[in-house]
Amino acid sequence: MKIRHFLYNSFLIESGNNKIAIDPGQYFWIFNFSSLIPKTEWKSITHILITHGDPDHHWQSDRVAEASNAPVVCGKDLARVEDGKTLLVDPRGRELTSWVAFENVHPLDVGESVVLGDVKIEAVRSVHGPISVPILWFRIEKQPGPGERVGIGSVGFEITLDGKTIVNLGDSLLLNEWAGLEPDVLMLPIGGLGDSTWTMDVSDALEAVKLIAPKKVIPCHYNVPFLWIRNIAPADYQSFKREVERMGVECDILRYGDEIEI
Repeated sequence: MKIRHFLYNSFLIESGNNKIAIDPGQYFWIFNFSSLIPKTEWKSITHILITHGDPDHHWQSDRVAEASNAPVVCGKDLARVEDGKTLLVDPRGRELTSWVAFENVHPLDVGESVVLGDVKIEAVRSVHGPISVPILWFRIEKQPGPGERVGIGSVGFEITLDGKTIVNLGDSLLLNEWAGLEPDVLMLPIGGLGDSTWTMDVSDALEAVKLIAPKKVIPCHYNVPFLWIRNIAPADYQSFKREVERMGVECDILRYGDEIEI
């Protein structure tokens, strides 16, 4: 099994005939407005997972789905049904003003699961925190909640294939109910330092590792660019890695395009 990381929370998991895309979002760096997952990968993707509706997680999902004809799995609050069609919040829309029809979509509530081919996907609870981003002389502040775009449909996923389990927590704050998941691989955000309060910081992420007891950890959603801001979610990833390894757990630091085998 191969796992590739594309910054933020974008991953490709490849095993056998399966290629699972997690959060096919978009760069929003002034020097790079492109798909996080390269377009050359889109046609061969077999499953698309969306942890929530923020642009860095959802921006390219409809285009990837169209290119690949892959089923889409998301949280139930990212979707609604109209006239017999399942719609997801528009990946590139403004707030909640538009919704887009997706074919072969599977919205899940926490604890629900779906089996697609030989891949089982279960929704794990995830809670997106508030956003505070400085823009010129202003500060954009958004609270997730009913009727809001920020964090809409927030879930994590427990993915089981080829005898291995991978947990991706999306953009979440620390939750005690994750105790006992014990996956082979845990992907979790660590960039919640300072104003970046929409995810766990390093300290909370270390507590999550203790609760979950994975065999391997891949930190994500940290030290990433946004518009002209070079580092919107700062984290001392080397300190995180050292502390995880002191627990007897492997930790892999993956930069854009880096790949590991498990």
